[in-house]
Amino acid sequence: MSVKSKIDALQTARQQISTTKAYERLARLFDDGAFTEIDAFARSADGYAEVVAGRGNIGGIGAFAYAQNPDVSGGAMSKAQAAKIKKVYDLALKTGEPVVSIFDSIGGRIDQGSDLLSAYGDVLRYSSNLSGVVPQISLVLGSCCGTQALIAVSGDIVVMSAEAKLTLNTDGSHASAADNAAHGVAHIVEENEDQAIEKTRQLINMLPSNNLDYAGTSEYDDAENDPDDIVKSLTDAGSGIELQLEYGKSVRTVLATVEGAAVGIVASADKVLDGKGTAKAARFVRFCDAFGIPVITLLDAEKFECIKSAAKLTSAYAEATTAKITVITGDAYGAVYIAAAGTGAAADITYAWVGASVSALTPEAAAVIELGDDFGGKLKGSDDPKAERAKVVAEFKENNLSAENAAADGYVQDVILPEETRMKVIAALDMLSDKRVSTLPKKHNNLYI
Repeated sequence: MSVKSKIDALQTARQQISTTKAYERLARLFDDGAFTEIDAFARSADGYAEVVAGRGNIGGIGAFAYAQNPDVSGGAMSKAQAAKIKKVYDLALKTGEPVVSIFDSIGGRIDQGSDLLSAYGDVLRYSSNLSGVVPQISLVLGSCCGTQALIAVSGDIVVMSAEAKLTLNTDGSHASAADNAAHGVAHIVEENEDQAIEKTRQLINMLPSNNLDYAGTSEYDDAENDPDDIVKSLTDAGSGIELQLEYGKSVRTVLATVEGAAVGIVASADKVLDGKGTAKAARFVRFCDAFGIPVITLLDAEKFECIKSAAKLTSAYAEATTAKITVITGDAYGAVYIAAAGTGAAADITYAWVGASVSALTPEAAAVIELGDDFGGKLKGSDDPKAERAKVVAEFKENNLSAENAAADGYVQDVILPEETRMKVIAALDMLSDKRVSTLPKKHNNLYI
């Protein structure tokens, strides 16, 4: 074959690849649709590999991505596809740039037998080794079933379009985006494919490129004055991306910016933190810590519902070395205070709103113990013992468990007005911007699982 014929053949092949769905999706992900392909002409069986891979810019941030190609053998996993994906992970590790994985596949090439097992195992291993080194965003836009679902959920954040399917079950059951959102598997569900891709672009631009990098500072608008939403009042307007919105609703986890810099917000949404919400918060804290994203905790809770999940959260906060700022907006009692705001959490700064309450016990338990016989004596002869009891507890709470008392004892660094919260947090973030902590040499603790 002549040189001209070879060039013509390559151009024809490139044209065929560039019109596939996978290529089009990557073009929408990268700035101006431009990216450098990786192993563009890799072969699988009697055709091209079932995945398109490349590197480009996303909002000016360098990133790698691969997209399973449903137009080539249904995007089925194969030895060749795995090799291309491993190349992406390897380059991301060398350059310290994030990875976006786009899933849309009918499954695996069963005819490859043991090679298919090896392909799945290699991709999972590479992804796991890269975890905590660079951010990994899994973008599920079509079918993702069986072992491929395990690869997808190994990412830091899972984004799904509403029509996508994600499940370990090869029969496709329990795969809807709604099911995955309800079970906390999908962090974000968007109405359509374009919105899911755009959300992924926002995430890449908010996160640092790797665990040694700092998230860049972007342009921002001042926070909204929303008395009903503390998170909106604290963070830059329109910057908040809430993760796992439909799961563990006693706690909110939000990625946002404060003066253009990324922060992670953990906000209690109930007086009792249930097991799902607490576990959700623990994973989020660990994610933020892995990439040096400051954690801001907004706390108004009395107790944990589940001891196992409470231990996970306590471990996550205690082990995290990123900047940790807690704002007690209401109540903070016992284990909840210790885990998220106190010495157990190793919080760098703890603020409390005027009127907040801090105690090692619930106010009623503390009142009974502290007042002793006087507690019962105050109720004697009352026409309404229940109302009188509540009054006694309220008075004890105000006089003994106030934020001011906690500040006097050194458990709270400042007592602030709600409208001062953003200003105080900004000052604390500035102070902690160069925080460095040396930890004990070990692989990891054994408290999280």
